[in-house]
Amino acid sequence: MNWDDARVLLALGRELTLRRAARELRVDQATVGRRIAAMEADLGSTLFLRTPAGYQLTSVGEMAFEMAEKMELAALELARRTRGADNELAGDIRISTTDSLACDFVIPALKALHLEYPDIRVFLSSTSEVVNLSKRETDIAIRNQRPDNPDLILRKLADWPMGLFASSEYLQRHGVPEEGNGFKGHDLVMYEPYWRDRPSPTLVDEPIDQARVVVAVNSSMMVRRSLAEGLGIGEIPVVLGLRDGLQRVWPSRERSRPYEVWLITHKDLRHTARLRLVIRYLSECFTGSKVS
Repeated sequence: MNWDDARVLLALGRELTLRRAARELRVDQATVGRRIAAMEADLGSTLFLRTPAGYQLTSVGEMAFEMAEKMELAALELARRTRGADNELAGDIRISTTDSLACDFVIPALKALHLEYPDIRVFLSSTSEVVNLSKRETDIAIRNQRPDNPDLILRKLADWPMGLFASSEYLQRHGVPEEGNGFKGHDLVMYEPYWRDRPSPTLVDEPIDQARVVVAVNSSMMVRRSLAEGLGIGEIPVVLGLRDGLQRVWPSRERSRPYEVWLITHKDLRHTARLRLVIRYLSECFTGSKVS
């Protein structure tokens, strides 16, 4: 089995249907089906059972899948090491971050980078999901959570206080909430993953049990836009609230934990010249973003 066959086996073993495997491989379904049939004929063994729930690995298929995963790890290691030796200030870099950080910091940094180094091409992905740097899903991740993987290199880009914000329009209509009464009589904009995962959610450590949540969203940019449109009060990094021209509510109060921004890359890429350069431009764009 060669590496191309192994990639098809891994995709179908993980995705379980021809359609999803084809999408992962960026080929058509018929190609995946033909490749699997050819592998089975060549090996003289059935790798998958065709069931109503999808393609299920047989015992032989599970053994082949494990070996294919080892091939994948070796291929990824080869790619990391050869890319890490690249000293040219040209080529591709993949960056993953959130929509807010992309719009306010990453894209301006990339503009400055492009003016000086036009041969560096960036693939920018905006997602709140955690990506796997070890599997080369991205080269640089910019996130608000610090990972524990010892194979990763970390750099803290920002450490922002979190405050309450609303639009002037909202405060004119509803007034400023009283502290200590659970936002009684007020509308809130919530970051949905935080709101869903906590039995007693708070904003700047104030319970929200007397408030009405009018919109819950799954991206920080949508929180900011909802606040700007006057939908309610919400909690965002102070530097972003001021940047958006929002009104700060209870200026003396902050969330007990700040909003940290971490730049993360794999240690095998630390000697790549273009990666070091991109990191420098990204870091400089966050410099000066601290709240005075």
